[in-house]
Amino acid sequence: MSNIGIFGGTFNPIHNGHIRLVKTVMDSIDFEKVIVMPDRLPPHKKADSLASPQDRLCMCRLAFEDTDRVEVCDWELLRSGKSYTVYTIRHFRMLYPNDTLWLIMGSDMLLSFDRWYAWEEILKNANIVCISRKSEDTPEALSQKADELMSRTGARIVTVQAQPFEISSERLRESIKKMQDTSCYFPKKIVQYICEHNLYK
Repeated sequence: MSNIGIFGGTFNPIHNGHIRLVKTVMDSIDFEKVIVMPDRLPPHKKADSLASPQDRLCMCRLAFEDTDRVEVCDWELLRSGKSYTVYTIRHFRMLYPNDTLWLIMGSDMLLSFDRWYAWEEILKNANIVCISRKSEDTPEALSQKADELMSRTGARIVTVQAQPFEISSERLRESIKKMQDTSCYFPKKIVQYICEHNLYK
């Protein structure tokens, strides 16, 4: 039995915070692999200024091309409709029936998790590992939320402490639009891709 991590998101664009999150949880859990999956149409976000599926997929591949045991997957991008996580978990449960699935997320997602569509079904089929994304997401708040969800479902939830990455893709898009220097927030390959394809202008 192996641990399979699943890290989904809009990745519009993917940045150092996303990359660091994956590498941090990989240091904490012995994953056979982590699947990074850009979503087609997130149910909780507006599609305004959303780069094309192909651009976001290419940026994810560039971001992790030198990282062992990370696989970028286009399964959600090939589907129609909104990208509800429960559909993704059903798909990978069928692919890996004997392995342990781990849903990787930031702390902001954990704190609102019981408002997700079919969240109880998700926790019947996958564990959660989360990492702080904002300084106000304190270890106490995360532990309390994890304990509450585990007591209601019996799932395993692991919280990993790390220095929060205090910037969002939305703020980075705004900075790019204003022609501000954002190069410190991205790998060089992503900066080059955004410039060459004139994204977020």
